[in-house]
Amino acid sequence: MDGVRRPGRGEHSRNVYDRTVATAPTRAIELVRRSGVPFTVHEYDLPERHGRDRDARPAYGIEAAAALGVPSERVLKTLVAMADDRLVLAVLPAAGELDLKRLAVALGARRASLAEPAAAERATGQVVGGISPLGSRRPMPVIVDASARGHATVFVSGGRRGLQVELAPDHLVRLCKAPWANIRRDQGPG
Repeated sequence: MDGVRRPGRGEHSRNVYDRTVATAPTRAIELVRRSGVPFTVHEYDLPERHGRDRDARPAYGIEAAAALGVPSERVLKTLVAMADDRLVLAVLPAAGELDLKRLAVALGARRASLAEPAAAERATGQVVGGISPLGSRRPMPVIVDASARGHATVFVSGGRRGLQVELAPDHLVRLCKAPWANIRRDQGPG
């Protein structure tokens, strides 16, 4: 099984957590399941060189988009940042680059920087490449890039590498109690 529940002919498209996913549900999946919002879990095989592109930059979201056969704009990565003295989660398209100045402004902070990977993993209880905006070990403010509103559904990490949750962007911001903001570096419209 591929870990994905697909509606049959005539079946309502509201998908719920499929118990055929081989591993135990993560905190992120449990949070979405308890909320009652429609969602789909997608599990995929990790590539051999998982997480690194040619230039040795992390590329987990790009790999997820390729594995799932969806545009990278619909796959959102979650980055852990420091805004002044607090950890925050920034959610933006996988191929996008976080604009730290815009993030700071959106949060009312003086400055922002990316958190060290070890600090991100300790705070979320998840590994880099599998950090979800949902179900972190420690509650943190979340901010979602406004470009996600342009899609019927988006994909976010399910709390571990190789696991994505597909849901409507409005449901994502409601579950995260997150505002919308333009936090990507300018890349043209979107």
